[in-house]
Amino acid sequence: MNPGVLAAAVLRGDATVQRRAMAKAITLLESTRADHRLLADELLTALLPHTGQSFRLGISGVPGVGKSTFIEALGLYLIGLGHRVAVLTIDPSSTVSGGSILGDKTRMELLSVNDKAYIRPSPSSGTLGGVAEKTREAMLVCEAAGYDVVIVETVGVGQSETAVANMTDMFVLMQLPNAGDDLQAIKKGVMELADLVVINKADLDFAAATRARAQITSSLRLLGLHGNPQAMHHDEKIWHPQVIQLSALHAQGVDSFWDKVLQFKTLQTTSGRFAARRHQQALAWMWERIDAGLKQAFAQHPAVKTLLPQLTQDVLEGRVAASTAARNMLRAASAGDREVLSVRAEPVEAHANISESPSTGAGQTNH
Repeated sequence: MNPGVLAAAVLRGDATVQRRAMAKAITLLESTRADHRLLADELLTALLPHTGQSFRLGISGVPGVGKSTFIEALGLYLIGLGHRVAVLTIDPSSTVSGGSILGDKTRMELLSVNDKAYIRPSPSSGTLGGVAEKTREAMLVCEAAGYDVVIVETVGVGQSETAVANMTDMFVLMQLPNAGDDLQAIKKGVMELADLVVINKADLDFAAATRARAQITSSLRLLGLHGNPQAMHHDEKIWHPQVIQLSALHAQGVDSFWDKVLQFKTLQTTSGRFAARRHQQALAWMWERIDAGLKQAFAQHPAVKTLLPQLTQDVLEGRVAASTAARNMLRAASAGDREVLSVRAEPVEAHANISESPSTGAGQTNH
């Protein structure tokens, strides 16, 4: 597989060739083979000058909130306005079998057959945060292919899966009417990162949707006062998180949603926050890849591979604390000395004479 040829097909191929090239490119980027990673780096380098011109929109919410239905309605609306829309959907991977259904595309029957849209489902593969490990790379492929709106649909998330907020220009959180009380609405986590909150399925219970909108609006103001100092000031030049309600099933309110997105983009661009956010995301992406690379290199380190079988057995049989085993392997990897290989982990029994908990700061170990 020639990265240069593949990049050229992504950039300049006709519709059929381009879509096939995009699929191959994203598959290459998602591969874990070492030789494929080198080819993927070449591919990204070739595509990078042609990226960065799209608007990246992150859509998150609990399972059943209607993310796929909303994205299809939004995508068809945007195509009607002349946009090209790419959708990256993340499907949870089974912790038992490791597989994924990858069925989100089947929920977007009309959008998936539109030649101005590209939909790519990917497995989360155990990656936390509601997105896949290579979602950022997939976004760059879509941008290079000329899609000016890239939508990332996360897995059904809770309050801690916020990775999509760190890779998109705008983070949208979808909520249901009657999905919680006032306390639920002000809990820290995904709510305080949302740029826009959407109450979906408002057609089912308009009164409940209105109450939810009022509760979340109030909570966002409270989170702004105590969390983000910039949100305290009622400055019209600064975007303040807002709450709207709509019905994705009937495509009601989609135009109002897009108006909010355009308003957000204008304010962020004018204030310079749009570019600053992307710069921060680029650096965060770099450090995430460094973390992943260090973990992989650690697992392949000769000293670690030598110690790992015995320490694993010691931990399983209760002879060594897991934290102690981890420290020994880290020390072995950093030292790179054969003498370290003979160092056995300190037995758990050695900690039995601690008079007080170390957390109190007063613990003393008697030897």
